[in-house]
Amino acid sequence: MVTPANAVAALLTLIPFLAAAFFPGHVAGWAQRLPAWARFCCPSALSILYALVAGAGGTFSWAWFTLYAILPIAIAALLGQAARLDPDRNGNWRDYLVLAALGLAVDLRWLEPAWPAHLAVFNKVLLLDAGIYAFLAIRRFDGVGFDLRLRLRDAGIGLREAALYTPLALALGLGLGFLHFHAAWPGIMPIAGAWIFTFFLIAVPEELFFRGWVQNLLERRMGRIPSLLVTSILFGLAHFNKRAAHFNWRYVLLAALAGIFYGRAWRNDRRVAASAITHATVDAIWSLWLR
Repeated sequence: MVTPANAVAALLTLIPFLAAAFFPGHVAGWAQRLPAWARFCCPSALSILYALVAGAGGTFSWAWFTLYAILPIAIAALLGQAARLDPDRNGNWRDYLVLAALGLAVDLRWLEPAWPAHLAVFNKVLLLDAGIYAFLAIRRFDGVGFDLRLRLRDAGIGLREAALYTPLALALGLGLGFLHFHAAWPGIMPIAGAWIFTFFLIAVPEELFFRGWVQNLLERRMGRIPSLLVTSILFGLAHFNKRAAHFNWRYVLLAALAGIFYGRAWRNDRRVAASAITHATVDAIWSLWLR
């Protein structure tokens, strides 16, 4: 059920995400003008979003509120240390620790009990906002490509990689019994709606994390091909518990293979928008015709 508190929280949650995606220079510049203490503490304001949603849903807990207030500060502090110790941005263990914590918290649903039923998506976006702020404004991490001012070239690259992946996924997925074709035409509006929803709420957050941050960092240490393969494997493993009670190896295999093409799309121009277009197109085809 949509309540005024949830609607306000959703809007406030999207503001940092969209501001960083469309005005990254302004966000980083604004943060750098703050006093040091405010620069590191201001992301704790994200805890207000938890208070709004959990308070309206009757699940508010001071323990969870405190965690959501402290966690963004801890992330910013770790990446602030990484920025001082690794000014060339080649990757520091603190970077990997933050990414591991964010990834595992979302994938293993560590923090979802804090939220009312069916509203745990706020947890994912809140953690994403904390990561975006810390990597953009504190770490000043470059080469991420988190820019949603879409270009025709983004669409060309993204759709090209989707076209290359789809025949392989169909052959493997249908052969393994993971995919099941449904010959139905839902209509233009449902197709467009599915694609747009997937692009903004699934593809962009996951591509920012896996390609803009993880593959980007690994590439600086391992090179282009090893980082592409390792990131793709990690992306596949992140799907181990999706749509199954136990280890879903078919999903892991298909997702890891998809990760190769998503990674190729990102590294072409180092643009999250391109890989998110590939990701959203693949997921929309799957959700509409192959589940």
